[in-house]
Amino acid sequence: MAVLEETLARLVVDVEDFPQPGVVFKDITPLLADHDGFTEVVTALAAAGRDASGTPVVDKVLGMEARGFILAAPVALALGAGFVPVRKAGKLPRGTHAVSYALEYGEATLELHDDAVAPGERVLIVDDVLATGGTVGATIELARRCGAEVVGVAVLMELSFLPGRDALGEVPLTALMKV
Repeated sequence: MAVLEETLARLVVDVEDFPQPGVVFKDITPLLADHDGFTEVVTALAAAGRDASGTPVVDKVLGMEARGFILAAPVALALGAGFVPVRKAGKLPRGTHAVSYALEYGEATLELHDDAVAPGERVLIVDDVLATGGTVGATIELARRCGAEVVGVAVLMELSFLPGRDALGEVPLTALMKV
């Protein structure tokens, strides 16, 4: 794990005062552009979808719009599982389940095709950041509405000063980096 920590420290870049003064933005684009670093992260995230012997234990990997797509799709390939996009309201063309959740100022809605995950399928939820937990909590609810079993949540980084873990309940969390 020390190698992964070094990779993340080198390739996740702090950007001061973005998107507004006082905020330190964690830019992952250098990580995504580095083949070896990106491969290392995908492998580490995919570990959350394997048992102790290394056998995949998930049928689908769910990734949330938009940066979650970037990480979840290659994780799904690494696990031999399907990838399912969780989208903002109005972006999916067929019947959906929808869950709304609170933002700091207002509300957002996520949707999942109602046939994207079959009852009893095991899913791993993958995203870039766990912050307040609204997006992950809504995605857990969407998966459960389809009858899926959520076996875990895997994120590149957790903002540990925010209450994101509270939204997961009993669902195990894998965070590669804590801020």
